[in-house]
Amino acid sequence: MRKIEDKLAELGVTLPDAPAPAANYVPYVIAGDMVYVSGQISANADGLITGKIGADLDAAAGADAARACAISLLAQLKAACGGDIDRLVRVVKLVGFVNSTANFTDQPKVINGASDFLVAALGDAGRHARSAVSAASLPLGVAVEIEAIFQIK
Repeated sequence: MRKIEDKLAELGVTLPDAPAPAANYVPYVIAGDMVYVSGQISANADGLITGKIGADLDAAAGADAARACAISLLAQLKAACGGDIDRLVRVVKLVGFVNSTANFTDQPKVINGASDFLVAALGDAGRHARSAVSAASLPLGVAVEIEAIFQIK
């Protein structure tokens, strides 16, 4: 029974294949019952979601970029679980980086795009600790990058 993927389908989301790492690192590390997923950059079926929040994009567009990061995080989690994402116990923590202008102060509203999606998709298992911080720039000019820690069974 694929409960999580069924809920994702209700939300109109099909998990893509887990993105390959872009440099000398692994996409995730499993330590005991914890999965540490490397930062996932904002991208969708059309390609990278780029731009600086507060200049090129507003907070709502940033939240959409963060949601895209959350989808990639779940794709990496599914790969880490050998295809069985229902091994997820809970989302433990997100660390979100927002490519934003020096005077932009709504980083939490941007990362809410990921947080709100994870709670919608996973219910209470999606509730997590979190950081949302500004970055002067991010790899490839993307708008958002998010890393995550998950607990699995």
